[in-house]
Amino acid sequence: MKERETRSVETEMQTGGKAEVGVFILLLAIALGSTIGFGAVDQPAQALVFIIISITAALWAYGSWRSGRFFYSRSLLQLPLAGLVLIGFIQLLPLGGGIVPPELLSVAPSSALSIDPYATRLFTIRLLFYLVFFAMALVFIRSTKRLRTAAVVLLIFGPVMAMFGITQRLANPDTIYGIREAYQAVPFGSFINQHHFAALMVMISGIAFGLLAGGGIKRDKKPLLWIGVVIMLLAIVFTGSRGAMISYIGMALFVFLSASALRKRSERDDASAARGKRLSMFAGAAAFIVIVLGLAAFMGVGDGYLRGIGDDTQSADLTNGRTHFWAIAGKIFLDSPVIGTGHNTYGIAFTQYDTWKGYYRLQNVHNEYLQALSDSGIIGFACVAAFIFLLFRNSLKVIFGRGSPLRASIAAGSLAGILGILIHSFFDFPLRTPSNGFVFLILAAMAVAQSDQAHGEKNETVSEP
Repeated sequence: MKERETRSVETEMQTGGKAEVGVFILLLAIALGSTIGFGAVDQPAQALVFIIISITAALWAYGSWRSGRFFYSRSLLQLPLAGLVLIGFIQLLPLGGGIVPPELLSVAPSSALSIDPYATRLFTIRLLFYLVFFAMALVFIRSTKRLRTAAVVLLIFGPVMAMFGITQRLANPDTIYGIREAYQAVPFGSFINQHHFAALMVMISGIAFGLLAGGGIKRDKKPLLWIGVVIMLLAIVFTGSRGAMISYIGMALFVFLSASALRKRSERDDASAARGKRLSMFAGAAAFIVIVLGLAAFMGVGDGYLRGIGDDTQSADLTNGRTHFWAIAGKIFLDSPVIGTGHNTYGIAFTQYDTWKGYYRLQNVHNEYLQALSDSGIIGFACVAAFIFLLFRNSLKVIFGRGSPLRASIAAGSLAGILGILIHSFFDFPLRTPSNGFVFLILAAMAVAQSDQAHGEKNETVSEP
């Protein structure tokens, strides 16, 4: 009886009323709208996004109240995000001694553990809204219909934004929408940072590759997917982002290695199996070519072509100073190994350790994992590692499980896109652009859909002891 009730709750949640549909639509609108709005990197844009997330959460609560049940996900993936939020609150506690002598200030110095409480507070608020957004995505992007809809929306949005970015680069490369100039950065599409736009293209391309390698879609739709893949890859090349090219290679290789498991779901006879083998051979050859070209680009061979499309600046330092940034991040971590210097405080801590006399001024390490260590210590890094581990474990359950071919293909493509931006995060900080964070969380929800069950509880049971 209880099992039957759980199933009816899941069916009601997935096909529920207008509130549930509204939440689903708003989740996609937040990710796509923030991308169009310069990546939501400005504080006013972030405030608007947070307001919309609050409205979406209110719809979530309203839908639960109307149905008499509270819908939620038991996915453990929410715990690492909650842990990062908790670390931010701890860093804001007045448990430190301050780093500035009181006699140098006209007001009392902060005694928070964070060396920049303001930056930590803003970043912690962002993490909190990420957590709420992700909790809703896990609940409302689960049914096959909604997974398909989310995938189609992203696969239309990606090539459209790629075409816009390419056109804008050719017509007026110095401004966004012809009205906004990017200072000390090279814009592309709607983004201030061209490399972060390339990371978005990698994430969305992963979904296309997953559907092409797996099943669940009609053959006449695959040429359209290939067209979208080519347009997005062309946009990546136009950005000149070597980190994105390396991540694209990793994403494509993951799908190639997963293709065998995905084909077993969609093969119907020996002839289709033979076609699958030929596809594997073609994909392997293509992957090898891409690897060679990607490594050549990363090592600087042909750099004038790749970078010349968007940025003619050449640097004698192959890493563009990254080894210096990474070394300083290591020193910061060693001095604050447990809980770090505070979320998003690397730019302040950097000035205390910089040996290049201010030659560089920056806010991020250009390596998300080292920044997790320097900003939030080993505890924060453990949260990041736990999230990645749980994400891959749960996604692989869907890919190699007994679900539908479409679900497996979407899971593989979403995980491939996630892997791409995780690789890119070794060289850059693409997830610091809020819109990329929202797309990342949507892909995470799509990748683990069906690996954990969503649940509903009657409102009256909440008050029971």
